Amino acid sequence: MPNEEPQAMPLEPIKPDPNKLEPAPFKAEPRAPARVENSTDATRGEPLAVRARQRKAELQQALDKVADDDPHTRDDIQAALAAIVPMLTGDVEHLSSATAAEINRWLEGSKHLGERAPSPPRRGH
Repeated sequence: MPNEEPQAMPLEPIKPDPNKLEPAPFKAEPRAPARVENSTDATRGEPLAVRARQRKAELQQALDKVADDDPHTRDDIQAALAAIVPMLTGDVEHLSSATAAEINRWLEGSKHLGERAPSPPRRGH
């Protein structure tokens, strides 16, 4: 019969070849980096002057803990403390936009001063 349409053949599901090994699914578990919470992060949402005062106090404590054989860290903290003092004089409840921007830059710039990266675990040979 020339006008008959061909019939579709039923499809069978593909069966896995028992001779091929399927790789085990890879399940990556990302390691979260150790997070150090400092006053710059902890005080987000508070007034800038409050955040700056808290960070200043935190840096003063860090300065007391810095070893004498670490002059770079000591100098960096002292410079940051010297920079914030003039910004916190006057009416800190009503900061100008320029002073507010400068305090914000100082907070972000001094965010990790005095922090130490955790030492990597030692591997046995």
